[in-house]
Amino acid sequence: MSSFRHRLLGLPVVLVALITAAGCSSSDDRATAAVPSPDAAVTKLCGNLDAALPRKVDGLSRADPRPDSALTAGWGSPAIILRCGVPRPAEMNDPEADGAEVNGVGWLLAKQPDGSFLFTTTLRKAYVEVSLPASRTGNGVAPLVSLAPAVKKAIPEGIAD
Repeated sequence: MSSFRHRLLGLPVVLVALITAAGCSSSDDRATAAVPSPDAAVTKLCGNLDAALPRKVDGLSRADPRPDSALTAGWGSPAIILRCGVPRPAEMNDPEADGAEVNGVGWLLAKQPDGSFLFTTTLRKAYVEVSLPASRTGNGVAPLVSLAPAVKKAIPEGIAD
């Protein structure tokens, strides 16, 4: 009978441990983003960009996507996602591709089939991609206005390899 009693006394400890573990494992509702894998030189530039990025973009607070990386950043939900060190988009070979300059930073503009937009920097030593969900397109290129100073500061002009 004493062994049964010892098992019952251990039960509350096990229950507390299970409840604590369940409470700590909250659902992480952050956006996800594929992390680019650039070379070391571009990774360093992207780290500089991460440090220079604003806390708010288009009035939205920074909420970085999963997995955590200095190569990705996000704002709001649904998130505006920035990825630094992405490969050169094939659309840059198209002379008919849409582009714009926003506060001294050139961007390739690509409307996606779902109504979202994908912007990629041009004429910089690293390619920086910004995805703008369809629900966030009402303010046009306002997110790029917020991001341009950080890009200009961290990613020098030039041609990325």
